[in-house]
Amino acid sequence: MTGPFRVLVVCTGNLHRSPLAERLLRARLAGSPGAFEVSSAGTAGATGIPMDPVAASLLAELGGDPRGALARRLTAALVEDSDLVLGAAAEHREAAVRLSPVWALRRAFTLREFARLLRAEDAEGVTDPAGRAAALVEGAAARRGNTGRADDDDVADPHGAPLETAREVALRIAEPVERISAAVLAAAR
Repeated sequence: MTGPFRVLVVCTGNLHRSPLAERLLRARLAGSPGAFEVSSAGTAGATGIPMDPVAASLLAELGGDPRGALARRLTAALVEDSDLVLGAAAEHREAAVRLSPVWALRRAFTLREFARLLRAEDAEGVTDPAGRAAALVEGAAARRGNTGRADDDDVADPHGAPLETAREVALRIAEPVERISAAVLAAAR
């Protein structure tokens, strides 16, 4: 694979779930400089609004850096410039596919779905982290629909919810981010 592997994380407003996942994944993949570009967008995002302060605080607790996180709107160009699109919920994955059906159909998942479909053997023998990521996407796409439990793939929007609910959402995001980054970086260890 030439160039960095590009990951786009999508939610509704690009204020809580997607920037939290983006920044957390970016922090976890930082050990492979230049191999990854991680960004985020919202299906109804208003460009330039800062990350939700509660989400920013939770992100910092989890080891990510919220500084400079500003919302932007999901576009077909963003989808087509991505090697992997991770939606907070099925509606976000579907929005990416609607914007670019041919490109996104095999590259768009929900965050939790992608983590659930990951199999280390899909990238066996691949040592380059970006190449591993590409192989893991191919394997997950081929496996989609053949494994159960899609009922737990969405991450609910915590906007306006109590802090404990927002914390639960952050942990529902952190768990698949950890699984994805471990699978991508496995050969580098």
